[in-house]
Amino acid sequence: MTLYNILIFFSAISFIYYSVNSIFSKRLINEYQRWGYDKLRYLIAFLQFFAAIGFIVGFFFKPLVTIVSFLLFLMMVVAVFTRLRVKDNLIKTSPAIFYAILNLIIFYYSMIS
Repeated sequence: MTLYNILIFFSAISFIYYSVNSIFSKRLINEYQRWGYDKLRYLIAFLQFFAAIGFIVGFFFKPLVTIVSFLLFLMMVVAVFTRLRVKDNLIKTSPAIFYAILNLIIFYYSMIS
């Protein structure tokens, strides 16, 4: 398994985990309220879950990796701006920054390979 495939797999598993927790975790339910996205929580979780599934399918249909990684990159950029809007510190914002960069790297490599 190449580093590229490991990054895709890591992102996929992370977003499956996060999307499921977005539905069931009291802490995340409260965070969505704090961010002002409580009415969008199910939609965001659904999009993240199916993007993660898209990464897994992308192992067999490569163009899907490009689409999914770009959309997750955009979602994480919005997450960074949301964290800035609610005045979260760098520690709380860093996961969104990390996943934005990770998915940008996946997107870049999907475009050149």
